[in-house]
Amino acid sequence: MGHGIAEVCAISGLPVIIEDAFPEALKKAEVSIKSSLDRMKKSGKIDDTAYSSVLSRISFSSSLKEAVRDADLIIEAVPEIPDLKISVIKDITSSCRPDVIVASNTSNIRISTLADHATNPQRVLGLHFFNPPVVMKLVEVIKSDKTSQEYFDSAFEFAKFIGKTPIKVLKDSPGFVVNRINAPESLLFCLILDKGMARPEDVDAFAKGQGLPMGPYELMDYVGIDTVVHSLEYYSETLDREYGKCHYFKKFMEEGKLGLKSGKGFYVWENGHAKIPEAKPSSVLELLDILAVEINEAVKIIEEGVAAPSDIETGVKLGMNRPFGPISVAESLTNAEIKRKLLALSQKFDTKIFYPAKSIEDGKLREIISGKALKHTEETAQPASDAKAADGDEVVRLERDEQTKVARLILKNTRNNLINQKVLESLEKYLKQLWNDHEINVIVIRGEGDNFSAGAQLTQFFSGPMDFSENARLGERTFRLLSEIPKITIAEMKGFVLGGGFELSIWCDIRVATPEATIGFPETTLGLIPGWGGSQRLSKLVGMSRASYLILTGDRFTGKYASDIGLVYKLFEKTNIASETDRLAADLASRIAPVSAAMAKKLIYKGSEMGTDNGLEMESVAMGLLYGTDDLKEGISAFLQKRKPDYKGR
Repeated sequence: MGHGIAEVCAISGLPVIIEDAFPEALKKAEVSIKSSLDRMKKSGKIDDTAYSSVLSRISFSSSLKEAVRDADLIIEAVPEIPDLKISVIKDITSSCRPDVIVASNTSNIRISTLADHATNPQRVLGLHFFNPPVVMKLVEVIKSDKTSQEYFDSAFEFAKFIGKTPIKVLKDSPGFVVNRINAPESLLFCLILDKGMARPEDVDAFAKGQGLPMGPYELMDYVGIDTVVHSLEYYSETLDREYGKCHYFKKFMEEGKLGLKSGKGFYVWENGHAKIPEAKPSSVLELLDILAVEINEAVKIIEEGVAAPSDIETGVKLGMNRPFGPISVAESLTNAEIKRKLLALSQKFDTKIFYPAKSIEDGKLREIISGKALKHTEETAQPASDAKAADGDEVVRLERDEQTKVARLILKNTRNNLINQKVLESLEKYLKQLWNDHEINVIVIRGEGDNFSAGAQLTQFFSGPMDFSENARLGERTFRLLSEIPKITIAEMKGFVLGGGFELSIWCDIRVATPEATIGFPETTLGLIPGWGGSQRLSKLVGMSRASYLILTGDRFTGKYASDIGLVYKLFEKTNIASETDRLAADLASRIAPVSAAMAKKLIYKGSEMGTDNGLEMESVAMGLLYGTDDLKEGISAFLQKRKPDYKGR
């Protein structure tokens, strides 16, 4: 962890000194940093100049006094042994300047325990990075009872400066946020083995069947079973004695079965991978069991004033590499069903750890997760559903260019611009915002980076069939706005244009693409159907025969093929599709009368849904409405005067 944190700081342009009393540890740190930078260079993330520059900012020392003498920020990352950390904090604070921030990278130990032994304890706080620090975005910034607000704010800004997403831990508590949420889960999985309810591989098979990348026992093997045992022992001493009920893990640790680090734990490990026996998913657990335990602990954290709901959500998503956290899950469930599940678990495993938190017991789940009942917090936080995204960034960005009268809605959720509920809600909000905006005539839908959108974020949480159905309705309702809004809409198709991303594009009026774009509906290969209007819309664009083939086979096709069948209006090269799309949009915005475009859209879309006679009647009525518009007068006047029209949309 130490050398990983140092590497992150150096990459961010900061000079760093790595200090360790053991020369072999320093050598290992240097080798590890170079190996990490080699991988970055090989993948194209950095070049030779950046590689050398990062290394030039890192120096090594075996003298703590010399290393900390001129430092502005000191982060200790010694092993998770309280006495060792206390000793190191003592040495640091007696050797550095009195105004320096001294941070601990502890994952569990209360910062107050360390600060009590420091000179100037007000400058001691927690900066808990997640492993590996170079990859993981989350940093928990932890405030003890004695930490100065000034130092706390500075540490928070430092975490942002080095490119991390910090969350505020406002009250010192063992495990802070993410590991505290994990604590009752660890006990649950230990008690399952203690009681002989299932085999590790059966439970892991169940977990992976729920879309998790690793099962709980494989993950504990990866982290180290000894680490899990030490954490549970610490929680037993500081949180609740019932964390001491776990015996199975302790037995494994005593036998030297630590997981990956020893080559064997719950599984045998070879070349960094676990050899997991074939297994059938266990029925001893339901997904709601795990989620209820997480929600319960999250509520306790809020009740104690440790962190705000939105920070808990962000912390779990980023720290546990998950698509959703306990707060957003709680928003999808009722207080009654969570309470019922927790009471059953508490009785089944004979532990009060799983007993409903006070707010859940009192039926006040909604109130507590909304942030309205927070104690000890600096600010009332918004519920998870109102947050912009997992890491605090917006998932859709609106760019308005009043000079060209073009707006761009840019998807930016994950590398593949996956579409989830927040993306749909953001699109709906911005489209309604632009609806009567007379300074905008054309809207471009674009994906940030190399892809338009690879489709729906299938890992988001749904509590049941009704929720899943309503999500489909939300997508249909949102995408349909693109065909109904009185503006010309253009989809810029590049990279992956799959599933829900493909559906988003076919609800637009005009589509442009790169020749090599990868397009298709993979839903039927996943046990799904195109559920955001694709099953209805595609046949209207390319005919029933082609639509049937493309939907039923799940085949992918290129932008070139899409152009050949008339689905795409124009092809642009990958290197200039953004500029060419913007040029097309600006051209349309300047020469197409907005009122005419709005009327024409209604006739095109509604006419395809009715008989010719009714369509012709609508057309004649539209002509009559257009006759009295200023845009018609301006269009004819500009034509006769051989000048560019200046349409006002009236």
